[in-house]
Amino acid sequence: MRLTTKGRFAVTAMIDLALRCSDGPVSLAGISDRQKISLSYLEQLFGKLRRYGLVESVRGPGGGYCLARPTTQMTVTDIIRAVDEPLDATQCGGRENCHDDERCMTHELWATLNDKMYEYLSSVSLSELVDQQIRRSGHVAILQDARRSRQKSRNAKTMAVGG
Repeated sequence: MRLTTKGRFAVTAMIDLALRCSDGPVSLAGISDRQKISLSYLEQLFGKLRRYGLVESVRGPGGGYCLARPTTQMTVTDIIRAVDEPLDATQCGGRENCHDDERCMTHELWATLNDKMYEYLSSVSLSELVDQQIRRSGHVAILQDARRSRQKSRNAKTMAVGG
């Protein structure tokens, strides 16, 4: 199974975005700070997520990213596919040429594992992951964090405009 950092970071970033996007666009810099993911890496991931139709970008002051569709309509599989992350436990990538150009003895085992992974990850919505996070860390703390972030943004805009 090759679920690498790319897929893990994409799912984590999408949870963070979903937790905070009800108040408007969420900056990648904010996600980067909270999740300790490189900003340039997030920019690459969000470019792919945007092209796949999972997020929308908002330009300008106060810009950032918003979800392109409800969290109930996004699965972990959607996110992982969007960032081109392979979910394949077979050694041959499904081509059945794993052992001297023939199917290996354990090919069926790994192919079945692939099916089960897709089945499970397709059954988990972004909404469920967000709900788990809210239950685990407390909705109040997340809302307070979002409010602090918005206030900092307003203060920065006021300083830039008013000097």
